[in-house]
Amino acid sequence: MRRGPSAFNIASVALGLVFLYAPIVVLVIYSFNDSRSVAVWGGFSTRWYAALFRDQQLLDAIGVTLRVGAISATLATLVGTMAAVALVRGGRFRGRTALAGGVYATLVMPEVILGLSLLFLFVSLGLPRGFWTVTLSHATLTLAYATVVIQARLATFDPALEEAAQDLGCPPWKAFMLVTLPGIAPAVAAAWILAFTLSLDDLVIASFTSGPGATTLPMRLYSAVRLGVDPKINAVSTLLIGLVATGVVAAYLVQQRRRARN
Repeated sequence: MRRGPSAFNIASVALGLVFLYAPIVVLVIYSFNDSRSVAVWGGFSTRWYAALFRDQQLLDAIGVTLRVGAISATLATLVGTMAAVALVRGGRFRGRTALAGGVYATLVMPEVILGLSLLFLFVSLGLPRGFWTVTLSHATLTLAYATVVIQARLATFDPALEEAAQDLGCPPWKAFMLVTLPGIAPAVAAAWILAFTLSLDDLVIASFTSGPGATTLPMRLYSAVRLGVDPKINAVSTLLIGLVATGVVAAYLVQQRRRARN
C-alpha cells in the first residue's frame, strides 16, 4: 500500500515555493499600486503602466533588449546545435577535448571575467562597442547552455532512424534536417528559450560591452534603482515576467501536444 506524502514533505515544498515566488508575487501586486511609495499601498491603479509607455528611454531599452535577446539566442542555438552534433556524432576526432572545454568554459567562468575578456577582444579588434558587440557577447554567454540542452537530447536520439533515411538515398544533411532535427526540435526550442531568458537577465557582460544606443533594460533598471525605486520598474518587471512565463507555458503545451500526437 502506497503512503501519501508526509506533512513534513508538504510543508517543505510549500515553504520552498513561498521562498521562491513570494518576492515575485509582491512585485506584481505593487506594480498596480497607486502610490508612488513602494512601501505604502495606495489602492489599485494601472497608472504606472501608462507612465511606462510614455517613458521613451525605457521603451528604447526594452526594444534593444528584445532584439539582442532574439538574435543572440538564435546564434547560440544554431552554433550550439552544430557543437552538439560534433560532440555526440563526431566520435573521438582531433580537437574534441578543446571544443568541449571551450564550449563548457562559460558555464563555470565568472561573468565579470568573461565580460572583461570580451571587452579586451573588441578593443584589440578595433570594433566600436554597441548593439552588435552586446549581441555577440550574449551569444557567447548562452552558447554553452544551448549546447548542453541539445546535446542531452541528441545523445538519446536513435541514430538508426537517420541511417535508415540515408540508406533510402537521402543525403546526410537532408537526413538530418528531415529526421533528426524534427526529433530534437523540443530541445532546440528549449535551448532558444533558455538562451533568450539569460540574455534578458544579463547585466554584467552588457555593462562591459555596450556603447551609445545599446543600453539594455537591466542596465537602465540598475541605473534607475541607484537613484531611488521608481514604480515603473515594478511595471516593466511584471511585463517581463509575463513574457517569459508565456514562452515557457507555450513551449510546454507544444511539447505535450507532440507527445499526445505520437
